[in-house]
Amino acid sequence: MKRKLIAAIGVAGMVFSVAACGGDDGDGKSTGADGYEGQTLTVWVMDGSSPDEWQKDLATEFEAKTKAKVEFEVQQWNGIQQKLTTALSEENPPDVFEVGNTQTPAYAKTGGLADLADLKSEIGGEWTESLNESSVFEGKQYAAPWFFANRVVLYNKKVWADAGLKDTPKTRDEFYDALKTIGDKTDAEPIYLPGQNWYHFVGLVIGEGGELVKKDGDTYVSNLDDPKVAAAAETYKKFQALSKAPKDKDEATPQQGEVFAKGETGAFIGMGWEAGIAIKANPEIEKEIGYFTIPGATADKPEGVFLGGSNLAVAAGSKKQDLAKEFLKIALSDKFEGELAKANGVIPNKESLQSNLKGNAPAEAAAPAAAVGGTTPLIPEWAAVENAPNPIKTYLTAVLNGKSPAEAAQQVEGEFNKRLAQEQ
Repeated sequence: MKRKLIAAIGVAGMVFSVAACGGDDGDGKSTGADGYEGQTLTVWVMDGSSPDEWQKDLATEFEAKTKAKVEFEVQQWNGIQQKLTTALSEENPPDVFEVGNTQTPAYAKTGGLADLADLKSEIGGEWTESLNESSVFEGKQYAAPWFFANRVVLYNKKVWADAGLKDTPKTRDEFYDALKTIGDKTDAEPIYLPGQNWYHFVGLVIGEGGELVKKDGDTYVSNLDDPKVAAAAETYKKFQALSKAPKDKDEATPQQGEVFAKGETGAFIGMGWEAGIAIKANPEIEKEIGYFTIPGATADKPEGVFLGGSNLAVAAGSKKQDLAKEFLKIALSDKFEGELAKANGVIPNKESLQSNLKGNAPAEAAAPAAAVGGTTPLIPEWAAVENAPNPIKTYLTAVLNGKSPAEAAQQVEGEFNKRLAQEQ
């Protein structure tokens, strides 16, 4: 998967004002195999999401089944929120479109998405629950899970061998002990973990069963003072103490893959594609890179992870909703989900399809955590929280600089709640 895709899907959508048009007016209905003949379905996909060959094969099968054609229009992530918001308010929106999983609730709230409950009943029985959560808003199925990705541990095999480490850890304590051993027995930095790698922190919160927000009457407010969130912060602090990385920077400042490329770091926590950053900076590092699932508190359950990904939705204003659902039945079939997983190394929407990741080391490492992963809060109000300066990053830095989690939570609570209330 391309880096720009991963970078974009982790960012929640803006608050939208979509004047959704009416639903299917008959243009897209069919009672027979030839009922869609002569129609063209418009599908928006994001740059880097699906290979050309995948699109071509899908279009061929779609046409054979429906006698209709499909026109893929590749969109850029930059500016897509406003472009899609505008398109959904117009008379002829795209019939089917890709939407970031954390963006989906905002579009659903404004009425821009068609209800896909019937599609879920027909083909969604085996969708991985954690992957489908972002497609559901206020109890209704407004999208379908398409593909996902999450963080893993990337480690330097030579550094680990120099420390006498033969096996990869299976628990959080084993992971910490291995990193300590690297620090004790080698000159390498055990782990590069900047203080504001906040998506990893979100994963730790998910692993603790915590929530970043809570309801106070009809309003969402900060839940950073919750003991489960505090426990996640303490875990982050424990591991970050083994790192020389700055406490007030994120994983892109500098790119942690470039730091790892120097060969003086035992491990870092990142997306599989970040290995490419390291290899570009130092081609010799490629042979030393290994991957494993981020270990959880116990060996039987991986650490919680943030699931970044994309859903597929049908515009509420589309006049071809039945045809759009026929498209989704094919696009989300085991055949095409499997082929996309194999081609792009992404997590498919069913655990049974993860066999398609075999031979792709970072994807194989990521897959076990998908079922226990989660996202940032799936509420439209979340969008503003991630704007710079992100209060969760501020919270993490405060904890790492010596404040208790409770004190750090209090420090950012006002700004956090202001953003949730959508106040300027």
